[in-house]
Amino acid sequence: MSGIVQSNILRSSGVIAVSAAGLNWSDTIITGSTLTAVAGNGYWINTTSNTCTITLPSSAEKGDQIVFIDYLRTWGTNKIIIDSNGLNFQGNADTYIVEYTTDGQSLNIVYSDATNGWIPLDDDVAADEPVQPPTQKGIFGYGYTASSDVSMTNLVNSSGVIASDVTGVGTARSQLAAANYGGDKAIFAYGSAGGVVSLSNLVSNSGVVASDVTGVGSARRILAAAGYGGVGVNKAIFGYGNTGSYTAITNLVTNAGVVGSDVSGVGTARGKLAAASYGSDKAIFGYGDTGSNVSLTNLVNSSGVVASDVSGVGTARKFLAATTYGTDKAIFGYGDTGSVTAITNLVNSSGVVASDVSGVGTARKELSATTYGGDKAIFAYGDGPVSMSNLVNSSGVVASDVTGVGTARQGLASAGYSFSA
Repeated sequence: MSGIVQSNILRSSGVIAVSAAGLNWSDTIITGSTLTAVAGNGYWINTTSNTCTITLPSSAEKGDQIVFIDYLRTWGTNKIIIDSNGLNFQGNADTYIVEYTTDGQSLNIVYSDATNGWIPLDDDVAADEPVQPPTQKGIFGYGYTASSDVSMTNLVNSSGVIASDVTGVGTARSQLAAANYGGDKAIFAYGSAGGVVSLSNLVSNSGVVASDVTGVGSARRILAAAGYGGVGVNKAIFGYGNTGSYTAITNLVTNAGVVGSDVSGVGTARGKLAAASYGSDKAIFGYGDTGSNVSLTNLVNSSGVVASDVSGVGTARKFLAATTYGTDKAIFGYGDTGSVTAITNLVNSSGVVASDVSGVGTARKELSATTYGGDKAIFAYGDGPVSMSNLVNSSGVVASDVTGVGTARQGLASAGYSFSA
């Protein structure tokens, strides 16, 4: 008897699967824009004419293996996109983006278990990390209507359109802060409700606000918050504010929305400031009131560590707002310089604040801002109170006033949520 003996793998189910040496290689060169892959197979992927989205099996067993090869060294021009089809990829959920973009690359993946899912044995380059998809929607919440604190919210769709009021959940309050966390969720926390509070309210990736969670850390108001850390902004930081006097303490929020205890403050204690994410995984606190208006900033690294003061650029002011735009940059806007203003300051992907840009739209303070649509932003509401908004495009250009939707209010907060448009 003669023939070739292949090594094989015994799956946990008792079914024998071929190992890498015995993969079934496709007879066809894959040139289409989509491919549904089968475990135990090898594929030659030719992306000369188009990107190829590869859907992995919806179920897999430990030891299942698939190989993909860049047939004509064109993945650098037209990438492949891996859709893990409900299973994890390198420990990240299917909502994460997995792309391979290097000419001549090959990808050899093996299924491990439900926790880590598909893991590359090799990909011909340094281990490729999934890229978190951009946040698509926003939420404005809470605030003061000139007669009382409220807990209502208004959702913002991926086109920047603000929806009508949603009945509030949780304690009505104002002068709170909010941030994106976990990439597709948000958290409102702290504020004033007849006195300073430290409670928080989580927001699901569907924009649903949860009931109050007993706060951790010092109760305070007129603070700021932003997302930071990891792949994208999967954590958050609340910082500064007024506990009865100005402080610089911060509280980190995990990717599960759990607020941590006080961290000793770095930089000048102040309130009435703003904060935003920048550089995809970092944050910046800026401007505010120390007893007088300031324009200094404090950068936050991807581990949530706040740096010392950086001399300010632009007009010192308080009661302004800030948010991310363009996926990795930030914008500070509006506020009170002694009188209300509409000036803005752009922040580049390295955290450098640019000089003043002449304001567009109605000058105001005590407004809020959030990202939307993946790379754009919106400023809305403010003192008066008013319910107008101003859209910001992916280049950081602010548009003229849009007539507001929802109850006019000030002293509110906002954040991005949802990976789905």
